[in-house]
Amino acid sequence: EPNKPLPSVKTDLKNIQSDKPVVVWFGHSSYFMRIEGKNILVDPVFSGHASPVSFFGANYPGSNVYSVEDFPELDVLIITHDHYDHLDYETVKKLQPKVKKVITSLGVGSHLVRWGYTEAQITELDWAEKTTVDSLDFTAAPARHFSGRGFKRGQTIWSSFVLKTPHHSVYVGGDSGYDTHFKEIGEKYGPFDLAILECGQYNEFWKYIHMMPEETAQAAVELKAKLLLPVHWGKFTLGLHPWNEPIERVVKKSKELNQAIATPMIGEKVEVGSIVPIKEWWK
Repeated sequence: EPNKPLPSVKTDLKNIQSDKPVVVWFGHSSYFMRIEGKNILVDPVFSGHASPVSFFGANYPGSNVYSVEDFPELDVLIITHDHYDHLDYETVKKLQPKVKKVITSLGVGSHLVRWGYTEAQITELDWAEKTTVDSLDFTAAPARHFSGRGFKRGQTIWSSFVLKTPHHSVYVGGDSGYDTHFKEIGEKYGPFDLAILECGQYNEFWKYIHMMPEETAQAAVELKAKLLLPVHWGKFTLGLHPWNEPIERVVKKSKELNQAIATPMIGEKVEVGSIVPIKEWWK
């Protein structure tokens, strides 16, 4: 874990002005997108921990500077799968009055309905299924992972998502081990202006469900991504590696592969299509 509080930027999420897509990362796999005038939030976890109990999986000091109150009305809430570090009861319960539409994987809506969401708010997608919100197309795509919030696994689907607008294309990776699906998605849906991919909480013992950082960089290349944003690190310790090892390794491999990469601090805006210098703030 870090030996001092992480640095962060407090962006006014309610007043982002840009004619380009903007992404704001909150640590781990939670991030906000402003694209085509729409507000999208992915896998928000702001309860302070990534587990069903508060004493396990606590966030790093300095990494939980945003709250539900900081968000504008949300056109779309994306939940990639139902693990505790992606689907957080406390956060999504508080968000419900702000959410117009939830787009999620098949079966995950059952949790949300039980927590007070209406079925009319929720669209569940199986792999290759598509839904449209105004000018935005969302397609569920494969991922190599698993699901489950209790002892019984596999009751819901886990997905990545392809977001297409009239002018841009974004890949929302969710959680996934490395496999041939990245190349297949790149060939079918690419190129992507941005690919948001996991790069932390890995181990050789579970390499089939979480990528090594070098595989994250390779996956971005195979997706034909103009820019990589590595996530699933920087907030919780859910693996056995040093907290900043994922970003060190993925930056190194991205340079070797000539893959453009963004490394924002928590809360810092990334404007897709603009030059993004690498800032080694984690050192």
